[in-house]
Formats: sequence, structure tokens, C-alpha cells
Amino acid sequence: MISTRGSSTDPPGTEADAGIGTTWLDAPQPVLVAGRDGSVVHLNRAARLVLPETSGGDRLRDRVPSWLADAHRRIGEGTYETSAEPLAGTIGERFFEAHPTPSAGGDVVWWLVDDTGRRLAETALRSVRERSEILSEISGTLLSSLNVPRCTEVAARMAAEHLAEAAVLVAPPQGRRHPLTYARRGGPVVQEIRQVDPRTVPGLAEALQGFPPVPARWINPADIPDWVVPPGFTQPVGSVTVTPLPGHGVPAGALVLLRSGTEQAFTPGEEVFARLFAARAGAALSAARLYSEQSAITTTLMQELLPPALHSVHGVEFAGGYRPAKDHERVGGDFYDVHPGPDPSQETLVVLGDVAGKGLEAAVLTGKIRNTLQALLPLAADHGRVLRLLNGALLSSHHTRFATLVLASVRRRGGRVQLRLTSAGHLPPLIVRNDGGVEESPTRGTLIGALPTVKVHTSQTVLSAGETCLLYTDGITEARGGPLGDELFGEHRLRQALTECAGLPAEAVVERVQMLAAQWLGPGAHDDMATVAISSPRSGPLTVVRGQAGDGFPGKHTRRRNG
Repeated sequence: MISTRGSSTDPPGTEADAGIGTTWLDAPQPVLVAGRDGSVVHLNRAARLVLPETSGGDRLRDRVPSWLADAHRRIGEGTYETSAEPLAGTIGERFFEAHPTPSAGGDVVWWLVDDTGRRLAETALRSVRERSEILSEISGTLLSSLNVPRCTEVAARMAAEHLAEAAVLVAPPQGRRHPLTYARRGGPVVQEIRQVDPRTVPGLAEALQGFPPVPARWINPADIPDWVVPPGFTQPVGSVTVTPLPGHGVPAGALVLLRSGTEQAFTPGEEVFARLFAARAGAALSAARLYSEQSAITTTLMQELLPPALHSVHGVEFAGGYRPAKDHERVGGDFYDVHPGPDPSQETLVVLGDVAGKGLEAAVLTGKIRNTLQALLPLAADHGRVLRLLNGALLSSHHTRFATLVLASVRRRGGRVQLRLTSAGHLPPLIVRNDGGVEESPTRGTLIGALPTVKVHTSQTVLSAGETCLLYTDGITEARGGPLGDELFGEHRLRQALTECAGLPAEAVVERVQMLAAQWLGPGAHDDMATVAISSPRSGPLTVVRGQAGDGFPGKHTRRRNG
């Protein structure tokens, strides 16, 4: 590169010193020539712009950064090793790579390549990737829970971890109070509900209404009220930013980020990143709140569709059991209700029904039938009239499903229970006598909601103490399973099971029937199964007496009632 030195008459540090042509002098990158004695020999025009106070003859270590001076010294000592990564460092506010070219005379030409732009681009790209990973982690973590308190806790903790030293998540008001979630880096998350004034924090009231955030430079940290500072955050607040949490149609709250005076203030880029974080947190919180609201509504409505818990009414035992067609569902097309009479002298109305179909759609119609029957209770003395009115109500509705029903009017007289039973297209009830005999009630009738007219026949029977009447749906008898997996449980197995239940209380009868049907089921689909047992109770407790029932019928069961 350098062949000869210039004449002594030329000023040092000029292009004439080395006999260098104009191509070298006009190179766009800085070029510095240093001698073996550690002095500056030449600089081109670009180098003089980078090192404006440097001229020929200056000591190199006095004019250039130490990283470059030390590298030149090692070249002179023969200890400089070329590595895969080029020598690099800062000169002023710029970043340069330095590539040495030794000459025959012992001088070294240092080619300085400005790498500032590439380094800044790599730093920016790395920052974008890190933030993208953080946002991906945030989205995955927040969306993994639909519990509002848990989602709020995670959002505040991750904001304090990735965005600031501390964070306060302010949820929409509940009356006059706001749910607040405090988090600080390395500390616990604290949740509470307090009556606060968002107007005391610049931009917070607007953020809770969904307006754009206020720049951090507009917020004076000294004006922040004490309720914004999380417990345990003892350092003076040095920088504050407030960001809205956008939700689905309505704001999901606001996020207040805090940094102490020892930390760097929020930069515009960090404020943009905070808004990206807030968008994901707001979407997750909004989804969690929407799910919570829908879950509460569903639970409320479900309570009206679920079969009621049954107990003794006016001296008569009632028990019910229900299993939906799908284990993950709680309601279906089978239902039952018990409507107690005003006093023991009045009849109690028992209803068990089966709507065509399964799942929620069938459950909706069961709800309508149950509500209609509730309104028709004053007419319960006439089963036929009740069923005709119900039939008209279903025919006039938009539903296309039909239903089968069985009504039982129950009243205790002395130690016996009087029953009036009416079937509307439903399986007839079965009567379990004390001697183990099982009788079928002779009631019959047509479907509800299918034909313009309903024809029914009501039967009457009496239950002595210890006897039971079982109402059931076809899900019991049509339970498919058994040893080969394709055989129906059938009425004959139900009758056999009821024979073994002679003298048992209503609850035990229901549990026994439901258990046997469930055990019979195979892995395939099954229908809803509902049972209601009406029993005339004995006056005394059950006891075991040599394996015989107290009514004198051996072999039926191992318990009897005294008294």
C-alpha cells in the first residue's frame, strides 16, 4: 500500500508524505497509517472527519481509543493474532471495525469501516425478537386461564417483570370501588378493592374510558397519589406511564407502570411496547370476564333445568335419580318434579317425563314443560285436563319435539299412601309390593305435543307401609350393554332388581336401579336415565334379624323395620 515516504519539505500527515494517489485519499471509509514507533503517519480526508484533532506525527495512543492503539502495539511486537471476528470498537459515538494491512516498511494501514448502522439494526432486530417472544409468552400465559382474578394477577406480574419495576392494574369500577392489582418485580401480587379517584392520576380516568394513553413525559411522578404505589415499593417514583387495556367493545381497565428514580425513564419505544402488551392483556381480561359472565348466566339458568333434590313430603318418601346421556352434560331430555300439596290433606303432584332428543335442545323444552305444569298446578286434580292444556301449549310453540309424561298424585291416609297415576305415552309405573311382587300400573295414554288431542286413562292404587311405586324413563330399560355389549337391560331385569328391593326406602330403590343400569351400560352412547321412587315409609328404623325381613317374607332382603 505505502511504497515511499514524502519529502521533508511537505507538511507531515499530507498525501505527499507517502506518495499516495488520489484514489486512496478519496476512499469513502476512514484510513489511518501508523508507524512502527506508534506515531500517526497519514490520515485521509474521511479519517480526519472521524479524528478531527489528529495529525501526522501525533502519538497514536494519545489520539485513538485504547482498543485500536493496543492492537497496533501488538502488531509491532508480533503478538497480534487475526481472529474470525474483526477488531472492533467505538470511536466517539460511532462503531468501527478496524482491518490492519502491514506494509514492507513497518507501517500499518488501518482501514476503519463504520459498522454503526449494522450494529444498530442488529440491536433493534434483537430487541424486536425479544419483545415478540415476550408478547408470545404473555399471550399464551394470559389466555391459558379464563379465571378473572388469576388473569389479572398474571397480567400485573408480567407487566412488572418485563415493562417496569412495578405495575398497578386498575379494573373497571364495581359501584364506587375499583378492583386494584399491585405487582412489583420480585415481590408478591396484591389484589384488593378500594374506593379511589382515578382523576388524581393524569390520564387514568381517560384510559379507563378507552381513550389513548398519555405520554410518560407529561406525567409528573411527584403528583402520583400514594394509592398507586404498590406495597413494598419504597424508592421514589421516577417515571410513570398509563396505558388503557382495550377489551371487546368496552375497556377492560388500565395499566399504570412505575419506575424508580434510579431507572431509565420510559422511552417512546417502550411506551409503544407497553401498548402492545396492554392490547393482549386487555383481550385476555375481556375474554375472561365474558366467560365469567356467561358462566354465571349458564349456572343460573342451569339451576332451573336441573332435576330437584327430593325428600319426604307430608309423610311420603320421595327419591330421584338422573344421569344425562353424555357425562360432560348436566341436563338433557329427561326430567322430574315434585310439587308438594299445601298441607297433608292435599295431594302432592309428581311429574316424570321424557322429551324426544338429548342435550341442551331437549333440556330447553323440558324447561318449558316444567314451567307450564307449574302454572297448571291449580288444575292438578284433573290429570286429563292438565295434559290437554299442556299438549295445546306445545303444539302452539315453535318446538317440533314431543314428550311422554307420567303424572302421580300422592296423598297419605293413615299408614297407607293413595296414588292416582296417569301416563301420556310413557312407560307405566311399577309397584313393588312387600312380598317382592312387582305390578304394572294399568294407566295409558297418548304422546304430548304430537297430536291435536290427548287421550289418557288414570289408574289408582294404594301403597302399604314399605311398598314403593317407581316411575322411570326408557333410558333404564333401553340401556345397551351386558356381557356382549349389545343387549338391552330390559324390563325383565328391572323387575328382577325391584323384587330384590322390596321393603327398601325410596332412596335405596333409586340408587339400586341407577347402579344396575350404569353397570349394564357398554362403552357406546346411551339415553338419559331418570327414576323417581314414591314409598310409603314404615314407622321404625331398619334392623337386621337373621337375614329375614320384618314383614315375614324371607329371602327378599336382610333388613326389616321395627314397629
